[in-house]
Amino acid sequence: MKTILNVIWLLLCGIWMALGYVIAGIICCILIITIPFGIASFRMANYALWPFGRTTIRKPTAGAASVIGNIIWIVVAGLWLAIGHIATGLAMCVTIIGIPLGIASFKMVPISLLPLGTEIVSTNDPRASMPAV
Repeated sequence: MKTILNVIWLLLCGIWMALGYVIAGIICCILIITIPFGIASFRMANYALWPFGRTTIRKPTAGAASVIGNIIWIVVAGLWLAIGHIATGLAMCVTIIGIPLGIASFKMVPISLLPLGTEIVSTNDPRASMPAV
């Protein structure tokens, strides 16, 4: 079932959301200081392509630098990406078949706002039972 949902997701909105993350990542990698944001954006683009069967967890080693980085990220790109996920989620929830896709899009809003200090893991990973972002 995860594979079917992932394929439908990829065709309907995954490519466009991943493209938004890739554009944000390229812009962030142009400046040397924002390369960590670019890396996080590319990681999230991969998650946006194939979200079912994966989840996010908080890294226990994340510290104050992650908090400061997340604040900067929200201002630079996070807000726009979160709005994209909310708009996509609302559009998906219009049909009954699209409701699981809309829920997946809403599930990605927190990581689009606060990507630093989180890790994307398989739902089969024992760490997946930890509190999500």
